Amino acid sequence: MVRHPRHPRFTLHLAAGLLAAFTTMGVNAQNAAQSGTAPNKVLRIGYQKSGLLAVLKAQGSLDEKLKPLGYSIKWFEFPAGPQLLEALNANSVDFGYTGAPPPVFAQAGGVGFVYVGAEPSGRHAEAILVRSDSPLRNVTDLKGKRVALQKGSSSNYLLLEALKKAGLHYEDIRPVYLAPADARAAFESGSVDAWVIWDPYYASAQQALKARTLADYTELNAPYNFYEATRDFAQQHPDVIGAILGQLRTAGLWVNQHPAETAALIAPKVGLDEKLVETWVRRYPYGTTAVTDEIARSQQVVADAFYGAHLIPQKISVKDNVWQNRDVDAALAAR
Repeated sequence: MVRHPRHPRFTLHLAAGLLAAFTTMGVNAQNAAQSGTAPNKVLRIGYQKSGLLAVLKAQGSLDEKLKPLGYSIKWFEFPAGPQLLEALNANSVDFGYTGAPPPVFAQAGGVGFVYVGAEPSGRHAEAILVRSDSPLRNVTDLKGKRVALQKGSSSNYLLLEALKKAGLHYEDIRPVYLAPADARAAFESGSVDAWVIWDPYYASAQQALKARTLADYTELNAPYNFYEATRDFAQQHPDVIGAILGQLRTAGLWVNQHPAETAALIAPKVGLDEKLVETWVRRYPYGTTAVTDEIARSQQVVADAFYGAHLIPQKISVKDNVWQNRDVDAALAAR
């Protein structure tokens, strides 16, 4: 085959065309960035079935809030807080929500995260459960018994405090560490004597298994729940953190006034019965806030309790992991 040499004019025209194309692409990208429609960056959020993040996901309200900042969202569901914070440590998610104990265990384990916001927790949103025919009638009866729970979860602290109030030590019971689904199976089969769990698993066990509540936070000091982010993400993107917390605050105030509508919205998304969802929605007094000094001190009490029970290897200082941003704090306080 005879190859024909390219004509110099063709080469010049091709080069000019490519230059014009790349120039146009650059102008379009710049205009897109200025108009807020730049190619999306991805925010990775870890959530659980309960909590306001599940509400924001169902609403799509956070997606709209973050579009002007150039972000789309990828949502990742976790069965419990410890698994979520493991993902945060692996840099698989940027932001998440857990109960009070998971970040204590995470900090003790060297996970690089910061507390960025807090939520009050409900006194009746988690409990120590026994089967309806169980002979156990109070927390004292748990001595020597097998108790299923997710280690490092919010229920771990409930159990610790309930035992303390009953005059027992953690060593007096036989903890069986299981994720929620496995713990439910063990509870149903009778291979454990009690189960410590939070909503919506708690509400589900009440409804489907007719489980009996042995204790909840009624006579105990309930800790806060927390929003966490990787330290790098919070420092580099305070505007995104502020937008998320602001939307959470707005959503929480709405949910408090519209529990039935909230249940109707999220029940199909989480695959649970609407009445069951409404039960646990009504148990939470939503109100996103900054992590104040008072909240940090209350979380230090949780950390010290786990250290005192030899459940974490070292004493930690909670305030070292509290993210400080005055603009975000002021924005939350003003809502």
